Amino acid sequence: MKFKLIILGVLIQANLFAQNIVCLTIESNPNLNDPALAVFPKYINVLDCFSIYAESSISDEKVLHAGAVAAELLDNDENGIVDDPLLKSQLQSNGALMPIFSQEGNNAENTFFTLYNGNGASAVLYNNEMDPTQTGYWGSDASVEEILHVINHVGHTNVYPAAFSMNPNSSLMTEAMDVARGGQFLSIPNPYPSEAWYHYDDQTCDYQCMAIEYMYWSIVSWMGILNDPSTCNGIANEWEPCSPALFQSTDVLMYNLITDPQYVLPQLAPDGNYCPNNSGTGMINELQEFIIYPNYADDVIHVDGLREKTQLFLTDATGRTVLKEETNSSAHDINVSSLNAGSYILNLKTGISQSTHKIIIRR
Repeated sequence: MKFKLIILGVLIQANLFAQNIVCLTIESNPNLNDPALAVFPKYINVLDCFSIYAESSISDEKVLHAGAVAAELLDNDENGIVDDPLLKSQLQSNGALMPIFSQEGNNAENTFFTLYNGNGASAVLYNNEMDPTQTGYWGSDASVEEILHVINHVGHTNVYPAAFSMNPNSSLMTEAMDVARGGQFLSIPNPYPSEAWYHYDDQTCDYQCMAIEYMYWSIVSWMGILNDPSTCNGIANEWEPCSPALFQSTDVLMYNLITDPQYVLPQLAPDGNYCPNNSGTGMINELQEFIIYPNYADDVIHVDGLREKTQLFLTDATGRTVLKEETNSSAHDINVSSLNAGSYILNLKTGISQSTHKIIIRR
Protein backbone atom coordinates (compact mmCIF):
# COMPACT_ATOMS: atom_id res chain seq x y z
CA MET A 1 0.00 0.00 0.00
CA LYS A 2 1.27 3.47 -0.88
CA PHE A 3 -0.03 6.80 0.24
CA LYS A 4 1.20 10.36 0.08
CA LEU A 5 0.71 12.82 2.90
CA ILE A 6 1.10 16.56 2.92
CA ILE A 7 1.70 17.66 6.49
CA LEU A 8 0.54 21.20 7.21
CA GLY A 9 1.60 22.80 10.44
CA VAL A 10 2.45 26.09 12.04
CA LEU A 11 5.67 26.80 13.93
CA ILE A 12 5.50 29.93 16.05
CA GLN A 13 8.84 31.15 17.33
CA ALA A 14 9.85 34.79 17.69
CA ASN A 15 6.92 35.84 15.49
CA LEU A 16 7.98 33.47 12.69
CA PHE A 17 5.41 31.24 11.00
CA ALA A 18 6.31 28.30 8.78
CA GLN A 19 4.29 25.75 6.88
CA ASN A 20 5.57 22.17 6.80
CA ILE A 21 4.90 20.52 3.45
CA VAL A 22 6.23 17.03 2.81
CA CYS A 23 5.60 15.46 -0.60
CA LEU A 24 6.99 11.99 -0.02
CA THR A 25 5.45 8.53 -0.02
CA ILE A 26 5.29 6.13 2.93
CA GLU A 27 5.19 2.54 1.71
CA SER A 28 4.95 -0.87 3.25
CA ASN A 29 8.45 -2.25 3.79
CA PRO A 30 9.56 -3.91 0.50
CA ASN A 31 12.36 -5.81 2.27
CA LEU A 32 10.47 -7.89 4.80
CA ASN A 33 12.47 -10.92 3.67
CA ASP A 34 15.58 -9.34 5.19
CA PRO A 35 15.53 -10.43 8.87
CA ALA A 36 17.33 -7.26 9.98
CA LEU A 37 14.80 -5.01 8.24
CA ALA A 38 11.67 -7.06 8.92
CA VAL A 39 11.10 -5.20 12.20
CA PHE A 40 10.10 -2.06 10.25
CA PRO A 41 6.64 -1.91 8.65
CA LYS A 42 7.09 1.68 7.43
CA TYR A 43 9.44 2.72 4.65
CA ILE A 44 10.32 5.74 2.49
CA ASN A 45 12.51 5.62 -0.60
CA VAL A 46 14.27 8.99 -0.67
CA LEU A 47 15.45 9.94 -4.16
CA ASP A 48 16.40 6.33 -4.96
CA CYS A 49 19.50 6.43 -2.78
CA PHE A 50 18.48 6.70 0.87
CA SER A 51 15.93 4.65 2.83
CA ILE A 52 13.93 5.50 5.93
CA TYR A 53 12.76 2.51 7.98
CA ALA A 54 10.49 2.95 11.00
CA GLU A 55 8.68 0.92 13.60
CA SER A 56 4.88 0.91 13.52
CA SER A 57 4.70 3.10 16.64
CA ILE A 58 6.50 5.99 14.91
CA SER A 59 3.94 8.51 13.67
CA ASP A 60 3.64 9.13 9.96
CA GLU A 61 4.46 12.79 10.63
CA LYS A 62 7.85 11.83 12.10
CA VAL A 63 8.61 9.28 9.39
CA LEU A 64 7.87 11.89 6.75
CA HIS A 65 9.93 14.42 8.67
CA ALA A 66 12.99 12.15 8.49
CA GLY A 67 12.37 11.65 4.79
CA ALA A 68 12.07 15.39 4.18
CA VAL A 69 15.32 16.13 6.04
CA ALA A 70 17.19 13.46 4.06
CA ALA A 71 15.75 14.77 0.79
CA GLU A 72 16.66 18.37 1.61
CA LEU A 73 20.24 17.42 2.46
CA LEU A 74 20.62 15.40 -0.75
CA ASP A 75 18.65 17.74 -3.01
CA ASN A 76 19.53 21.06 -1.42
CA ASP A 77 18.18 23.15 -4.30
CA GLU A 78 14.95 21.10 -4.18
CA ASN A 79 14.62 20.47 -7.90
CA GLY A 80 13.85 16.77 -7.39
CA ILE A 81 17.36 15.59 -8.31
CA VAL A 82 20.21 14.61 -5.98
CA ASP A 83 22.72 17.46 -6.24
CA ASP A 84 25.79 15.22 -6.49
CA PRO A 85 25.44 12.16 -8.79
CA LEU A 86 28.65 10.66 -7.37
CA LEU A 87 27.20 10.84 -3.87
CA LYS A 88 23.92 9.31 -5.07
CA SER A 89 25.76 6.37 -6.62
CA GLN A 90 27.80 5.79 -3.46
CA LEU A 91 24.74 5.86 -1.21
CA GLN A 92 22.88 3.51 -3.55
CA SER A 93 25.69 0.97 -3.69
CA ASN A 94 26.01 0.91 0.10
CA GLY A 95 22.29 0.86 0.84
CA ALA A 96 22.30 4.03 2.94
CA LEU A 97 19.48 4.02 5.48
CA MET A 98 18.12 5.56 8.65
CA PRO A 99 16.33 3.26 11.12
CA ILE A 100 13.85 4.88 13.51
CA PHE A 101 13.12 3.06 16.78
CA SER A 102 10.49 3.72 19.40
CA GLN A 103 13.10 3.68 22.15
CA GLU A 104 16.73 2.86 22.76
CA GLY A 105 17.56 -0.78 23.47
CA ASN A 106 14.18 -2.23 22.55
CA ASN A 107 13.68 -5.57 20.80
CA ALA A 108 13.53 -4.04 17.34
CA GLU A 109 16.86 -2.28 17.79
CA ASN A 110 18.51 -5.38 19.23
CA THR A 111 17.22 -7.49 16.35
CA PHE A 112 18.38 -4.97 13.77
CA PHE A 113 21.93 -4.68 15.08
CA THR A 114 22.25 -8.42 15.64
CA LEU A 115 21.23 -9.32 12.10
CA TYR A 116 22.28 -6.33 10.00
CA ASN A 117 25.51 -6.88 8.08
CA GLY A 118 25.43 -4.03 5.56
CA ASN A 119 27.42 -0.81 5.22
CA GLY A 120 24.61 1.73 5.01
CA ALA A 121 23.62 2.29 8.66
CA SER A 122 25.88 4.73 10.49
CA ALA A 123 23.38 6.29 12.91
CA VAL A 124 19.89 5.80 14.32
CA LEU A 125 16.97 7.95 15.41
CA TYR A 126 14.62 7.45 18.35
CA ASN A 127 11.03 8.61 18.64
CA ASN A 128 11.71 10.95 21.57
CA GLU A 129 14.45 12.88 19.75
CA MET A 130 12.36 13.91 16.75
CA ASP A 131 10.30 17.10 16.57
CA PRO A 132 9.00 18.10 13.11
CA THR A 133 8.16 21.58 14.39
CA GLN A 134 11.79 22.35 15.31
CA THR A 135 13.84 20.93 12.46
CA GLY A 136 17.45 20.42 13.51
CA TYR A 137 17.06 22.53 16.65
CA TRP A 138 19.70 21.37 19.09
CA GLY A 139 18.27 19.40 22.01
CA SER A 140 14.86 18.99 20.37
CA ASP A 141 15.26 17.41 16.94
CA ALA A 142 18.23 15.15 16.13
CA SER A 143 17.06 14.34 12.60
CA VAL A 144 19.47 16.67 10.80
CA GLU A 145 22.44 15.50 12.84
CA GLU A 146 21.87 11.77 12.55
CA ILE A 147 20.86 11.78 8.88
CA LEU A 148 23.80 14.02 8.02
CA HIS A 149 26.10 11.57 9.82
CA VAL A 150 24.90 8.77 7.53
CA ILE A 151 25.23 10.82 4.36
CA ASN A 152 28.70 12.02 5.34
CA HIS A 153 30.02 8.69 6.61
CA VAL A 154 28.53 6.36 3.99
CA GLY A 155 28.85 8.88 1.19
CA HIS A 156 31.25 11.82 1.32
CA THR A 157 34.14 10.14 3.13
CA ASN A 158 34.21 7.49 0.39
CA VAL A 159 33.44 9.66 -2.64
CA TYR A 160 36.02 12.32 -1.73
CA PRO A 161 38.62 10.62 0.49
CA ALA A 162 41.33 13.23 -0.09
CA ALA A 163 38.94 15.82 1.32
CA PHE A 164 36.99 13.90 3.96
CA SER A 165 38.78 10.69 4.95
CA MET A 166 38.54 10.23 8.72
CA ASN A 167 41.96 8.72 9.49
CA PRO A 168 44.81 10.82 10.92
CA ASN A 169 46.90 12.63 8.29
CA SER A 170 44.62 11.39 5.52
CA SER A 171 42.54 14.35 4.37
CA LEU A 172 41.96 18.08 4.30
CA MET A 173 39.27 17.58 6.93
CA THR A 174 41.52 15.85 9.46
CA GLU A 175 44.15 18.51 8.87
CA ALA A 176 41.55 21.16 9.70
CA MET A 177 40.28 19.19 12.68
CA ASP A 178 43.76 18.93 14.19
CA VAL A 179 43.92 22.72 14.10
CA ALA A 180 40.42 23.05 15.57
CA ARG A 181 41.32 20.70 18.44
CA GLY A 182 44.63 22.43 19.12
CA GLY A 183 46.69 19.42 18.00
CA GLN A 184 46.43 15.88 16.72
CA PHE A 185 45.02 13.75 19.52
CA LEU A 186 44.34 10.06 19.02
CA SER A 187 42.74 9.97 22.45
CA ILE A 188 40.84 12.66 24.33
CA PRO A 189 43.23 15.17 25.94
CA ASN A 190 42.52 16.40 29.44
CA PRO A 191 42.27 19.28 29.12
CA TYR A 192 42.16 20.43 25.52
CA PRO A 193 44.59 23.27 24.68
CA SER A 194 43.15 26.70 25.40
CA GLU A 195 43.26 27.64 21.71
CA ALA A 196 40.99 24.75 20.69
CA TRP A 197 37.44 25.54 19.56
CA TYR A 198 36.43 21.92 18.99
CA HIS A 199 36.77 20.03 22.26
CA TYR A 200 34.40 17.07 22.20
CA ASP A 201 35.20 14.92 25.23
CA ASP A 202 33.20 11.69 24.77
CA GLN A 203 35.70 8.96 25.69
CA THR A 204 33.82 6.44 23.51
CA CYS A 205 34.40 8.59 20.40
CA ASP A 206 37.66 7.69 18.64
CA TYR A 207 39.54 9.85 16.13
CA GLN A 208 37.34 8.78 13.19
CA CYS A 209 34.22 9.45 15.24
CA MET A 210 35.60 12.87 16.14
CA ALA A 211 36.03 13.60 12.42
CA ILE A 212 32.40 12.78 11.61
CA GLU A 213 31.19 14.90 14.52
CA TYR A 214 33.47 17.73 13.37
CA MET A 215 32.01 17.54 9.88
CA TYR A 216 28.50 17.82 11.32
CA TRP A 217 29.32 20.78 13.59
CA SER A 218 30.95 22.60 10.70
CA ILE A 219 28.14 22.11 8.19
CA VAL A 220 25.32 23.08 10.54
CA SER A 221 27.25 26.06 11.88
CA TRP A 222 27.58 27.36 8.35
CA MET A 223 23.89 26.61 7.73
CA GLY A 224 22.98 28.76 10.73
CA ILE A 225 21.17 26.00 12.62
CA LEU A 226 23.11 26.67 15.83
CA ASN A 227 22.92 30.45 15.69
CA ASP A 228 20.94 31.41 18.78
CA PRO A 229 22.18 32.23 22.30
CA SER A 230 20.69 29.24 24.11
CA THR A 231 22.13 26.76 21.60
CA CYS A 232 25.54 28.44 21.58
CA ASN A 233 25.66 28.28 25.38
CA GLY A 234 24.44 24.69 25.41
CA ILE A 235 27.11 23.38 23.04
CA ALA A 236 30.03 25.57 24.18
CA ASN A 237 31.65 22.65 26.00
CA GLU A 238 31.94 20.84 22.65
CA TRP A 239 31.94 23.49 19.92
CA GLU A 240 32.44 27.26 19.96
CA PRO A 241 31.97 28.86 16.49
CA CYS A 242 28.18 28.45 16.43
CA SER A 243 27.24 31.25 14.01
CA PRO A 244 28.00 31.31 10.27
CA ALA A 245 30.15 34.44 10.62
CA LEU A 246 32.09 33.09 13.60
CA PHE A 247 32.64 29.74 11.90
CA GLN A 248 33.86 31.43 8.72
CA SER A 249 36.35 33.61 10.59
CA THR A 250 37.49 31.00 13.13
CA ASP A 251 37.73 27.74 11.21
CA VAL A 252 39.09 29.01 7.90
CA LEU A 253 40.36 25.62 6.69
CA MET A 254 37.07 23.81 7.22
CA TYR A 255 35.01 26.73 5.95
CA ASN A 256 36.95 26.69 2.69
CA LEU A 257 36.51 22.92 2.45
CA ILE A 258 32.77 22.60 3.03
CA THR A 259 31.94 25.57 0.78
CA ASP A 260 34.13 24.33 -2.09
CA PRO A 261 31.61 23.66 -4.89
CA GLN A 262 33.48 20.61 -6.17
CA TYR A 263 32.22 18.62 -3.16
CA VAL A 264 28.59 19.74 -3.54
CA LEU A 265 27.88 19.72 0.20
CA PRO A 266 24.49 21.10 1.29
CA GLN A 267 24.60 24.79 2.15
CA LEU A 268 20.97 25.48 3.10
CA ALA A 269 19.52 24.26 6.40
CA PRO A 270 16.67 21.75 6.14
CA ASP A 271 13.38 23.15 7.37
CA GLY A 272 11.26 20.00 7.17
CA ASN A 273 9.58 21.09 3.92
CA TYR A 274 10.21 19.05 0.78
CA CYS A 275 8.07 19.36 -2.32
CA PRO A 276 10.54 19.89 -5.17
CA ASN A 277 10.14 23.18 -6.98
CA ASN A 278 13.30 25.07 -6.00
CA SER A 279 11.31 27.49 -3.90
CA GLY A 280 10.57 28.32 -0.30
CA THR A 281 7.22 29.09 1.30
CA GLY A 282 6.41 30.89 4.51
CA MET A 283 4.11 33.28 6.32
CA ILE A 284 4.89 36.72 7.69
CA ASN A 285 1.72 36.53 9.75
CA GLU A 286 -1.37 34.36 9.81
CA LEU A 287 -2.87 36.30 6.90
CA GLN A 288 0.15 36.78 4.64
CA GLU A 289 1.53 33.69 2.91
CA PHE A 290 4.16 34.04 0.19
CA ILE A 291 6.60 32.11 -1.95
CA ILE A 292 10.30 32.85 -2.53
CA TYR A 293 12.22 31.34 -5.43
CA PRO A 294 14.75 30.18 -6.30
CA ASN A 295 16.62 29.08 -3.16
CA TYR A 296 19.78 29.07 -5.30
CA ALA A 297 19.78 32.38 -7.17
CA ASP A 298 22.00 33.75 -9.92
CA ASP A 299 20.63 37.22 -10.68
CA VAL A 300 17.10 37.64 -9.34
CA ILE A 301 15.11 36.48 -6.30
CA HIS A 302 11.34 36.45 -6.81
CA VAL A 303 8.86 37.03 -3.98
CA ASP A 304 5.18 36.39 -4.77
CA GLY A 305 2.00 36.49 -2.71
CA LEU A 306 2.58 39.60 -0.60
CA ARG A 307 -0.60 41.34 0.58
CA GLU A 308 0.58 44.54 2.21
CA LYS A 309 3.56 46.87 2.38
CA THR A 310 6.63 44.77 3.07
CA GLN A 311 10.25 45.62 3.85
CA LEU A 312 12.89 43.29 2.48
CA PHE A 313 16.41 43.11 3.91
CA LEU A 314 19.27 40.96 2.62
CA THR A 315 22.20 40.36 4.99
CA ASP A 316 25.46 38.54 4.35
CA ALA A 317 27.16 35.92 6.52
CA THR A 318 28.67 38.60 8.75
CA GLY A 319 25.24 40.10 9.50
CA ARG A 320 25.86 43.19 7.36
CA THR A 321 22.80 44.48 5.48
CA VAL A 322 23.74 44.52 1.79
CA LEU A 323 20.34 45.35 0.34
CA LYS A 324 17.16 47.00 1.63
CA GLU A 325 13.96 47.45 -0.36
CA GLU A 326 10.27 48.12 0.24
CA THR A 327 7.26 47.13 -1.84
CA ASN A 328 3.49 47.57 -1.89
CA SER A 329 3.09 45.04 -4.70
CA SER A 330 2.00 41.41 -4.38
CA ALA A 331 5.07 40.35 -6.40
CA HIS A 332 8.55 41.77 -6.09
CA ASP A 333 11.87 40.97 -7.77
CA ILE A 334 15.16 41.51 -5.97
CA ASN A 335 18.14 42.06 -8.24
CA VAL A 336 21.20 40.36 -6.70
CA SER A 337 23.40 40.36 -9.81
CA SER A 338 25.87 42.78 -8.22
CA LEU A 339 26.39 40.73 -5.05
CA ASN A 340 29.18 38.25 -4.48
CA ALA A 341 28.49 34.53 -4.45
CA GLY A 342 27.74 33.15 -1.01
CA SER A 343 25.13 32.59 1.67
CA TYR A 344 22.66 35.36 2.56
CA ILE A 345 19.66 35.84 4.84
CA LEU A 346 16.50 37.40 3.40
CA ASN A 347 14.25 39.04 6.00
CA LEU A 348 10.68 40.10 5.15
CA LYS A 349 8.99 42.45 7.61
CA THR A 350 5.41 43.69 7.86
CA GLY A 351 4.78 45.76 10.95
CA ILE A 352 6.10 43.78 13.91
CA SER A 353 6.00 40.42 12.10
CA GLN A 354 8.82 38.99 10.06
CA SER A 355 10.01 35.87 8.24
CA THR A 356 13.60 34.81 7.59
CA HIS A 357 14.98 32.65 4.75
CA LYS A 358 18.45 31.56 3.70
CA ILE A 359 19.42 32.17 0.08
CA ILE A 360 22.51 31.01 -1.83
CA ILE A 361 23.76 33.32 -4.57
CA ARG A 362 25.80 31.58 -7.26
CA ARG A 363 28.18 32.89 -9.88
